[in-house]
Amino acid sequence: MLDLLRSADKRRQRALRQASHPVMQSYLSNPFPSEKVDWKSAPIISLDFETTGLNPRNHQLLSYGCIEISSGAIVFGSARQERIRSDAVIPESSAVIHGITDDAARAGRPIKEVLPELLARLSGKLLLVHYKPIELGFLDAVCRSLYGSPFLIPTIDTLELAQRVLKLRDYGVGPNQLRLFNLRDKYGLPRYSAHDSLYDAITTAELFLVLAAEISPKEELRLGQLLSR
Repeated sequence: MLDLLRSADKRRQRALRQASHPVMQSYLSNPFPSEKVDWKSAPIISLDFETTGLNPRNHQLLSYGCIEISSGAIVFGSARQERIRSDAVIPESSAVIHGITDDAARAGRPIKEVLPELLARLSGKLLLVHYKPIELGFLDAVCRSLYGSPFLIPTIDTLELAQRVLKLRDYGVGPNQLRLFNLRDKYGLPRYSAHDSLYDAITTAELFLVLAAEISPKEELRLGQLLSR
């Protein structure tokens, strides 16, 4: 309970003191953005994973895509996508969704090479995702496996924000209404290829800008008002 009462940055400082691996020490060395600032002044990175399944304990990462938001705008020049090596047999049910075959997965770089670069991109930033258990769950699992440390980062979840906006508007929330691409269509956002890690990261970023404007169209919106708890 006491840990829940600590600010995110206090927990970061404690994790930094306990971290033994240089990659985690480097990642944790940069302070998290303050919850008190306007969100437009905070560095944000939208991230999406494609995986062999939904359970971080049993499944593997196949790719990540990310893009940054700076001063309230998407920085398209910051876009990055990386295929991650997996020697596991890709389940047919998974390959049908993201289109990553066994051969394509084996052509990626090992997670031990990819993860330090991704953590360097995330260090000192705010994480933006759609349905946080996937990205946070897999990042925590691989950080514990490779570095012996948990993964910490303040996070905005567009699924939670969309649910909040729809409830404010007294809309009923159906079981599929909060899916990323259903929300994309609802708000008239550009159509990209489904289940591609980079395109999903871009869609998440675009959706976030729309939702932030709906939550507070005129007044300053503090970062703490958007963070997932």
